[in-house]
Amino acid sequence: MKRRLTWWAARSGIADRLARGSCTVWERRVDALTSWVRAGRRADLDGWRAALGPVLRLVVLGVALCAVWAVVRAWPWLMGLLAGCWIRAAWRAGKATSPEAADEPPADAPAMPDVEAVRRLLLDVMGDASGVHLRTVLAHLQEHGQWEGRKVADLRVHLERLDIPVDRGVKVGRTPTWGVRRRDLEAPSPAEPQEASPAPSTAA
Repeated sequence: MKRRLTWWAARSGIADRLARGSCTVWERRVDALTSWVRAGRRADLDGWRAALGPVLRLVVLGVALCAVWAVVRAWPWLMGLLAGCWIRAAWRAGKATSPEAADEPPADAPAMPDVEAVRRLLLDVMGDASGVHLRTVLAHLQEHGQWEGRKVADLRVHLERLDIPVDRGVKVGRTPTWGVRRRDLEAPSPAEPQEASPAPSTAA
């Protein structure tokens, strides 16, 4: 009986990890495709002309999906290969999002003592711009030997744990994607004590 319970617990843990990993992989793919479609919009045009880029990219995605469907129907064994690739990606992503991994910071995470240090780092990378993309921040960290092998989604989760506002529509140049805005970084932290407003004078 004990062996059966152990087997069932292990099986449930595997299923849970694959489920969490599948959600993470799906979210990453949708975010990447959405950002790619949005990037087709031209800021120097107005009206329907500006929307031609995203529409054309949607058409390209539709054609690609139809092509994949036709290939899989012609060679059904490819479905097993695609399923294997998905399971492998979900298994790896599920490990990064496990409850145990969420309770402890990444082993190769940059040394960031507090939220203020992170805010200063983001502002330094941002420069004079109104925002910065997370992929730019990740590239900066990796150039300095930190966060090697990690992805934008990992950095996003790390910043959200620190209560730093992250938005998927931050636009730098003409590309909106996951990033941080200057106005959110320069706003006072909720943890910081607010200065007491001076009491109104009662002197005549």
